[in-house]
Amino acid sequence: MITRNESIGMEALGAPRDAAGATKVRAIIWGTLVAGTLDICAAILTWLMRDVAPPRVLQGVAAGLLGRDSFSGGAPTAALGLFLHFSIMSVIVTLFVLAASRSARLIPSRLLPAIVVGLAYGITVYLVMTYVVVPLSAAVGRPPTLAQFVQGVIVHMLCVGVPIALITRRVLRQDA
Repeated sequence: MITRNESIGMEALGAPRDAAGATKVRAIIWGTLVAGTLDICAAILTWLMRDVAPPRVLQGVAAGLLGRDSFSGGAPTAALGLFLHFSIMSVIVTLFVLAASRSARLIPSRLLPAIVVGLAYGITVYLVMTYVVVPLSAAVGRPPTLAQFVQGVIVHMLCVGVPIALITRRVLRQDA
């Protein structure tokens, strides 16, 4: 049993004190795991078709922090890339969960509107990552070609936005 003093200590560590906070954390964890896994698998498969090995894809993620040096760092920079990928995804999911917990429009009761919200969020995530986050990072690259843009938007709609919206809808409505 947690005493009042222990619960205050847990709150100071960022642990939620109420059921609503625990529900949000659950939505964030599941959303991050599912969308993060789908997104990185899509990236790896895309680059495998171009003969780029998975560690190199993960090093490309780490390049956002380390620049070109990430490609000569071997397994440690690939691991860093995977960690960074899921860290960024947790921020993306957290933003959606917090917004959804404040606005019922983001977690509609019907399935189709929830999917539409997810598609729109996926597009937003792609645009922000491609035209704000990556250019501000240490990564070196060019803007996407039209084909890369279309592929990136589709992947982010289906592998990021929709899973986040559906998981958030399910978890938040389940505990409501």
